[in-house]
Amino acid sequence: MGKADDMEDRSRSGWNTKEGDSAGRTERLRLMLIVPMLHQGGFERVCVETARLLEPYFEVCIVLFDSKDIAYDITGLRVIDLHLGVRESIPGKFLNVWKRSLAVRRLKRRLSIDIAYSFGPTANMVNVFSGRRAEIWTGIRSYMDMGSPRKIRLFSGMSDRVLCCSRRIEEEVREKYGCKRAVALCNPLNVEALRSRAGAEEPRLPWQDRGRIIASMGREDDVKGFWHLIKSFSLVQKEVSDARLMIIGEGDFEEYKELAKGLGVEEQVYFTGLQRNPFPYLEAARLYVLTSYNEGFPNALIEAMALGVPVAATDCMTGPREILMKEYSSSEGTAETLWGDYGILLPNMSPEKNLDPGDITQEEERLAEVMKRMLTESELWQGYERAALERSRDFSEERYVDTIRQLAGERQGCLHS
Repeated sequence: MGKADDMEDRSRSGWNTKEGDSAGRTERLRLMLIVPMLHQGGFERVCVETARLLEPYFEVCIVLFDSKDIAYDITGLRVIDLHLGVRESIPGKFLNVWKRSLAVRRLKRRLSIDIAYSFGPTANMVNVFSGRRAEIWTGIRSYMDMGSPRKIRLFSGMSDRVLCCSRRIEEEVREKYGCKRAVALCNPLNVEALRSRAGAEEPRLPWQDRGRIIASMGREDDVKGFWHLIKSFSLVQKEVSDARLMIIGEGDFEEYKELAKGLGVEEQVYFTGLQRNPFPYLEAARLYVLTSYNEGFPNALIEAMALGVPVAATDCMTGPREILMKEYSSSEGTAETLWGDYGILLPNMSPEKNLDPGDITQEEERLAEVMKRMLTESELWQGYERAALERSRDFSEERYVDTIRQLAGERQGCLHS
């Protein structure tokens, strides 16, 4: 059994209690955030931000299964490491779920947790299996999480709340799984802090002349569809000689470097690797492009918009349509490029990975045409720059915090009664 320990000892009056001891309770609810790891990723970032945003209102701790490769600043946060990392074998995975659930159950009891909020399918299963001493909130932070119906049916049926990162996912959980406790909770965005970080340093770029940079951000993962982006960019580069492509994110990207070389654009494509502060790089772009065929609610898309970078995105499941269109259900399933209210929405692209530089598809040609127009038509670009800034204001931290506090309101009333 892994032994839980506090990575940061941030004990507060009334926070550390023995099992079954309610003496010394503060007025604030005790909130446990459960996440497998804190390496670079969307829901991992949201978990850390949630802890910081809610600290004025709750007693907060983060429970990790493994503290390896933490990519986010956890200074001042109470973080508990279970030391129960990944096991590769199927029996090992089942054993891990049991061990993690038992460890979390003990923590819930020892710390007198009121609400346990988990991020992602692995943490969700541990949360529901660790008992109902605390109110159980499970989180669906990506449409990829919807690919396991049995798991969703199981944990949604055992949850007091299912927090979904988009309205589309909320609707599907309610309709397909009959879960009336599903609630849409979009990821928070601190626009001022983001802009401050963007201006804190200069990006280290390989080009003496930056040119007109197209950026995308994400780990090396097939779901991001980066081969589509590189092929489309090669078409743009033939006509816009100072066009550049920058992919920000963790991974060695060796096969994509080979693809760029095969297309003759290896000098114009830059892979930055993992950046703890990616925002100076993002701000340097003239256009942000998302080519994923699955997302939840893509943080990087909104972050680019908050920095005044116009965006183009595939109409993947889910997120981009809700972000870029005022009426997100309008023209759903269209095979045409939509010049949307806040950005350009392209039909979703093939998930079949194709690294053949000689095989460029019609969908890649369509993306190339959009990118070329955005790089060369100043009036069009300026209009989408203004629209991006306007839309980013709708995803405020205040709205995120208010929603969680409202959801916790009934539980808070029970504690005070």
